[in-house]
Amino acid sequence: MSTTNRWGLAAAGFLMQMALGAVYAWSVFRVPLSKQFHWSISEVTLTFTICIFVLGVSAFFGGLWLNKKGPRIVALTGGFLYGLGVFLASFSAGKLWWLYLSYGLIEGIGLGLGYIVPVTALVKWFPDRRGLITGIAVGGFGAGALVTAPLATYLIQRVGVLQTFAWLGIVYLVVTMATGYFMKNPPEGWKPAGWVPSATLTAQRAAKDYTLGGALKTWQWWALWALLFLNTSAGISLISQESPIFQEIAKVSVIAAAGMVGIASIGNGVGRIFWAWTSDALTRRWTFLAMFLVQVGLFWMLPSLSTASVLTVVSFIILMCYGGGFGTMPAFAADYFGSKNVGPIYGLMLTAWGCASAFGPLLIAHLRQSSGSYVGGLHLIAGIMAVSVVLPALVSPPASQKS
Repeated sequence: MSTTNRWGLAAAGFLMQMALGAVYAWSVFRVPLSKQFHWSISEVTLTFTICIFVLGVSAFFGGLWLNKKGPRIVALTGGFLYGLGVFLASFSAGKLWWLYLSYGLIEGIGLGLGYIVPVTALVKWFPDRRGLITGIAVGGFGAGALVTAPLATYLIQRVGVLQTFAWLGIVYLVVTMATGYFMKNPPEGWKPAGWVPSATLTAQRAAKDYTLGGALKTWQWWALWALLFLNTSAGISLISQESPIFQEIAKVSVIAAAGMVGIASIGNGVGRIFWAWTSDALTRRWTFLAMFLVQVGLFWMLPSLSTASVLTVVSFIILMCYGGGFGTMPAFAADYFGSKNVGPIYGLMLTAWGCASAFGPLLIAHLRQSSGSYVGGLHLIAGIMAVSVVLPALVSPPASQKS
């Protein structure tokens, strides 16, 4: 495959991830569902929690499957289940369990299967730009809600929330299966013509391809899992409480806070590409160290910022770091354990996402409830990030412990 064609495959991967990333627009459905069917906010929110948790589990099995059968069949299956789950949610009138089954379980399975494919396939096609390409791939996931949120809002107003599920389900199914069809691996040992890795790059890569079992026997796999967990916990704690944090600290209205949330959320997509691209030059470990140090300062400053514009900018940068973890980690895993089995190795690592999605929001919500303000919770996260700096400073490739 030529350079032009591999970039075409990258474009397909970006579009596929964009369709999958529409799941981040869930908050658009929360209030309409609650009002129409008299479900509580927590009952409706559990749908999203189930979906993200299932994503982490199914991504692991998707990684195992694509190692045996190739990316295309996994992508097509994931796309079908993803679209089907959203479509079936349109039949959940008055049946909360059906919403959990369709949008939570079935969509979550499809989401995990689909998510892992572009990441692992593109890592193999771009050994020369691992960070940049995985950043672009998951950058699509981060940008999905930017397109879907206004579209879904418009449809809900015109045809109702359940009919919106039906229309979006069909669109998701078509887009993910059409783009998933192009997913394929390069020939064994493929690399761009004339490309030779630099000494710096070689020093940060494992000397062999690890199996999943072999990777799990190294402390480095667990260190990378912890890095992803810690970074995700910090960012998602802010995401889960953004609007009330803005209202409390900057004394802004609900409408103004919503606008601030929208602007800050762009950082999630931008950071996936920016930090991943940076990691190609800076190395993955120093990129994580930089992201952690940035968050130490910003989380500590956050409670003292009373200006809405400054608060928005700081939150934007924090969410850049949140997205940067997802953009950088697939390349990090491929560097340390080889690209051959990166599907199951990184797929299992994504369980850190599910764990962090529970830990971060619960931690900051509990501290807010017990203390009456967000100050203590935000300062604690800054402290956790400060301690966490030790991990990227110490971690090195497992094969020869090169630094």
